[in-house]
Amino acid sequence: MIELKPITKEGIPRALEKIERYRLLNEPAEAESICRDIIGIEPGHQKALIMLILTLSDQFSKGVTEREASSLLPKLKDEYQRAYYKGIILERLAKAALNRSTHGSQFDAYEWLWEAMESFEQAATIRPPGNDDSVLRWNACVRTIERYRLSPRGKEHAEPPLE
Repeated sequence: MIELKPITKEGIPRALEKIERYRLLNEPAEAESICRDIIGIEPGHQKALIMLILTLSDQFSKGVTEREASSLLPKLKDEYQRAYYKGIILERLAKAALNRSTHGSQFDAYEWLWEAMESFEQAATIRPPGNDDSVLRWNACVRTIERYRLSPRGKEHAEPPLE
């Protein structure tokens, strides 16, 4: 295997700017790579961890699973951020399910949106003054449920039990 080259600590601010630029260009894999370079030299770097959560969740509709993104949540030092980004992960899982349009995906989307709303509600109770991000995301989840006319999985749509 080819060995990766480490970046310098002095290069972190510029690397963070590049992450944001690649995300804006809809190139989350490039942004993810840079996040990993920062975390490689500074494992607890909070902004890089948050950006890695976001870049991974940007790729849910491309087959990236939520497992790694969720595993990063305990590394966030702030309780508000843990709750908020858990909601982001769940909301993006729901949107990826809606994009898949497979049998039952609308029910999965509803359940994930509902869980996301619970996380955003938790975050809203501990949010910093003037930070309404969790309320904005909660409202966006409600609007997605209404726009797609999502509803809970009824008994007729329940998965059959495994034998």
